[in-house]
Amino acid sequence: MDKTLHIVGGGMAGSEAAWQAANMGVDVVIHEMRPKVGTFAHQTGNLAEMVCSNSFRSDDDEQNAVGLLHWEMRAANGLIMGAADRHRLPAGGALAVDRDPFSEHVTEVLRAHPRIRVEEGEVSALPDDGHWIFATGPLTSTALGQAIQAETGAERLAFFDAIAPIVYAESIDMDVVWAQSRYDKGETEAEQKAYLNCPMTKDQYEAFIDALLAAEKTEFHEGETAGYFDGCLPIEVMAERGRETLRHGPMKPVGLTNAHKPEEKPYAVVQLRRDNALGTLFNIVGFQTKMKYGAQTEVFRMIPGLENASFARLGGIHRNTFLNSPTLLDDRMRLRSRPHVRFAGQVTGVEGYVESAAMGLVAGRFAAAEILGQPLAPVPQDTAMGALIHHITGGAEAKTFQPMNVNFGLFRPLEDVRGGRRGRKDRYKGYTDRAKEAWQGWLAGQETAALA
Repeated sequence: MDKTLHIVGGGMAGSEAAWQAANMGVDVVIHEMRPKVGTFAHQTGNLAEMVCSNSFRSDDDEQNAVGLLHWEMRAANGLIMGAADRHRLPAGGALAVDRDPFSEHVTEVLRAHPRIRVEEGEVSALPDDGHWIFATGPLTSTALGQAIQAETGAERLAFFDAIAPIVYAESIDMDVVWAQSRYDKGETEAEQKAYLNCPMTKDQYEAFIDALLAAEKTEFHEGETAGYFDGCLPIEVMAERGRETLRHGPMKPVGLTNAHKPEEKPYAVVQLRRDNALGTLFNIVGFQTKMKYGAQTEVFRMIPGLENASFARLGGIHRNTFLNSPTLLDDRMRLRSRPHVRFAGQVTGVEGYVESAAMGLVAGRFAAAEILGQPLAPVPQDTAMGALIHHITGGAEAKTFQPMNVNFGLFRPLEDVRGGRRGRKDRYKGYTDRAKEAWQGWLAGQETAALA
């Protein structure tokens, strides 16, 4: 059998899988349909292009599950985390990246690797033999989706993922807006002022909610349903759940003091996060939307400081496809009906850039170890990686399975650690300490196997 590993999809997961496998000594071909076959969400043919937020979320590896996932990927010489660190932007306690240089860097590194080849063109069927990883992401092509459906016998599962708008910095009124990270979080001044804040009075907030609810929205096509992932709800859907929902979500005013009017506490605050290193672009945090373009400009210009806003990109909405992984994949990410085929990334039912890349990392290592004839133990369940894999390959309830971000709720309970909110800090530190030890042990086991 051919010893080459074929990876379909050059997003976060596919790029990371290729990097890991090639560095283990396996020849890799990345099959990427862009730019020959485009999608409405992608702008380039680069690998690992970021199409939604530019944030990898919290970088705290002691008190946050996604920060722990960052740590595990760095420990495994992850390409995606290395590129993110190289092109990071100030974002308080979060890890945000300059999206274009980030994807350009990943593309250059992979194309320069002696064991990696990139082939442009669409793969529309599941292969009968060879070694394959499908990391086609939330925008899996129709033809491939139909092939997967035919193989699994399951209905394609889909929800709708909404994209937040991006504003030109020069069009923001800085006499109204001020720079501050929530609770002044960050070790440097740049981190502590990584966000721009637009204050709202109660009357402004109520008028904004009225306009949001009344705005013309994108209609769904016949046969489509709007099963949203709660971590990426359009703001108008949140508003429909209650007028105060946004004020307790992305528009919460806590941890912020208006530099222009420090004596006045805002009723609500809209935050903008830098989207590129130049600081010329800012995205509106948490403002994914399915409003039509004309309505977006009208409603968003009601935000104080954005009355004359110019938009580099307006929000959008797209179909997001994922497998019912608990019924289809084993704990090595293999399709049960075709063990020579693995899946990785968002198509497996994880949500987020980091989680997608993480699943690519382990899928790439599993596939390479199999090709090289080296035994590879399952990922320890007590790691962030292992908790995610366990969730998508059997830990979740298949009937209600939906995309999931990494979180401590997926981790096995600790013994002799206080429960409830008061014990949370110690509990989270316990989770991360246990995970780091288990992850280092798993990585060391692979190095030992490679030397044997």
